[in-house]
Amino acid sequence: MTAPRSPHPHHDLLELPSEALASAALAPLRALLAERPALLLRGQWPADECAAMTRAIYDARERWTADFGGEQFSLGRAFYTHLETGRAGEYFAGCAAADATVERALPGMQAATRALFARLVGGRVRARPGFGGPGVHVFPARSKVARRGGVPHWDVEGLSPEQLARRRAAITLVVMLQAPSRGGALRLWDAVWDGHDEPSPQALRRATRDARSLPGDAVLLSSYRLHQIRPFTGTLDRVSVTAHGVEVDAGVWEMWF
Repeated sequence: MTAPRSPHPHHDLLELPSEALASAALAPLRALLAERPALLLRGQWPADECAAMTRAIYDARERWTADFGGEQFSLGRAFYTHLETGRAGEYFAGCAAADATVERALPGMQAATRALFARLVGGRVRARPGFGGPGVHVFPARSKVARRGGVPHWDVEGLSPEQLARRRAAITLVVMLQAPSRGGALRLWDAVWDGHDEPSPQALRRATRDARSLPGDAVLLSSYRLHQIRPFTGTLDRVSVTAHGVEVDAGVWEMWF
């Protein structure tokens, strides 16, 4: 059954054009996530730079990591895919090499992602010790995710038990590099993590909003927010930079992929 659209204005996405983010009155934006399912921030990276990064990602295709039997790929290593497939040890053993691979293919991307995150949350951002830095997700055209959409989930896998128990502020940042031809929005539910790995049927019946990104657009959402990649069609893969951050001290964040 299709989830209803939210009837409440404060449950809508907040969409901001690139020029609006130059206003000091809009920073930090993290406080707005308490009332909004996500922030859709237009034009954070130039579209031509995104196209160049996408070409570099395909040039580095032999260094992609296959996840879930090839349903999706990453440049760098995503913690959640390794955790869910019983390869957490492989993730931690390979983080340094994965970061080096990302830096060779996309020089400066990890630093630029941390800088963007810091500007948006109004804090200081550092790499999370022992984890890999920001990386790239590639969801191929005509793949299972393209046909059916992604699994509805929250991004809490990388949070420690103490961080979960204290409900530490945690935010996911996604920057679109190449959008699918049609579809592929990020769906967000009016539902947040309730202590269970899988969302309940009740959570999946909550109202939704979709964030439709173009190359260079960034989506900022609480890592506790239930979300999903929607199905997409056409010949273009869905390619995006993803990073997760948790506030470890007041105004200090640690970031990983």
